[in-house]
Amino acid sequence: MNKRSTTLLVIGGGPGGYVAALRAAQLGVATTLVEGARLGGTCLNVGCIPSKALIHAAGEFDSARRHGAGSALGIRVSSASLDIAQTVRWKDGIVARLSGGVAALLRKAGVEVVEGWAKIVDGKTVEVQDANGPSRIACEHLLLAAGSRSVELPGMPFGGPVISSTEALSPSSLPRRLAVVGAGYIGLELGIAYRKLGVEVAVVEAMERVLPAWDEELTKPVSASLRRLGIEVHLGCTVQGLGACGDALRIRNARGEETELPADRVLVAVGRRPRIEGWGLETLMLEMDGRAVRIDDRCRTSMRNVWAVGDLTGEPMLAHRAMAQGAMVAELIAGKRRRWTPAAIPAVCFTEPEVVVVGQTPEDAAQADCIHAHFPFAANGRALTLDAPEGFVRVVAQREDHRIVGWQAVGHGASELAAAFSQSIEMGACLEDVAGTIHAHPTLGEAVQEAALRALGRALHV
Repeated sequence: MNKRSTTLLVIGGGPGGYVAALRAAQLGVATTLVEGARLGGTCLNVGCIPSKALIHAAGEFDSARRHGAGSALGIRVSSASLDIAQTVRWKDGIVARLSGGVAALLRKAGVEVVEGWAKIVDGKTVEVQDANGPSRIACEHLLLAAGSRSVELPGMPFGGPVISSTEALSPSSLPRRLAVVGAGYIGLELGIAYRKLGVEVAVVEAMERVLPAWDEELTKPVSASLRRLGIEVHLGCTVQGLGACGDALRIRNARGEETELPADRVLVAVGRRPRIEGWGLETLMLEMDGRAVRIDDRCRTSMRNVWAVGDLTGEPMLAHRAMAQGAMVAELIAGKRRRWTPAAIPAVCFTEPEVVVVGQTPEDAAQADCIHAHFPFAANGRALTLDAPEGFVRVVAQREDHRIVGWQAVGHGASELAAAFSQSIEMGACLEDVAGTIHAHPTLGEAVQEAALRALGRALHV
């Protein structure tokens, strides 16, 4: 068996793994990265990037269809048709370009990339099965970045009409009717996209409202959008399985009443769980937090020189969190002093309208002496020119010193405000800092300034 050694061995080429490898190589650490599928992980290949591409294509098609009946903008479109195969090819082209870019960056940095499936032997040794057979790699530091996988429902394994987000992003054809199980961000993003592509969509959620992880004021505009788009929403309902003929989804409401939703395909989007099986992780006997690997504020596991980042370590399962963790681990291995102490990590839902949350919400800050205020996009000139007046920007700050501890927004293009939100919290900005900063006009960003002004009692445009 072929044997070799390295200083840092990374298992997993997703956002956390490849960023760690790049940063370590930049710092002169001999680094090997093992990836069994495509570089970029779930996010780049079957998650964040392809879903946003599909969402964009769906939005463009829906816009063209709506203009077919005439619009207030004066646009008339005689007809609109969709070639879903071409849409998927376009989406795949974006993914391939970005994945190839990751490979090029790793080569340029001098990272050895091994294409194969890793299996842990011990904390210093990994066996890799590739096209040439098995080999072993010894290392001083082992970084675990194996990511996560979609959760299946009991009695409804993936296959046939039951699909995960992975299959939903590469349809060979569109179903006439799609049932979506789960009204979290994955289910709603894809459900809305499919509806805009012309599919009849029904969403089933066990909780009493959509996006239950986020506060109700933020999610109301999304609920209104679902109604406007003609998406059926069944709240407080549990899934009982497929119908006898496989062309319907059986659901039960809180009163115990069962009904069947006609469905050619069922998208199960009830969450993701750390990928802990099938690659020898159990041999390390690491301390766990439920199904996630337990880490400290330096992403160290309970075994010396074994590190873990990203979805494998639990919530929040966000690519940008994994990237930041990976870069930190690389710097620690290179001898730098670092700790995991982000002031806030942004979370974005690319629904219609988009939702972004950074830091504390008014509900989170209820026990502290905080103030909060919001500014509606209906009073923002740029939002009106985009024909998108729904939603608002909201700020949360400490009453005593006006230090900002949270931002939230819901509206068209709200995701692009996440950077400004995060930066203000990370830098310890106060309401006066944001209110006193000249914002370009006309932009959606003016709503950020106006929210701060309103919290100070100095609102100008509302």
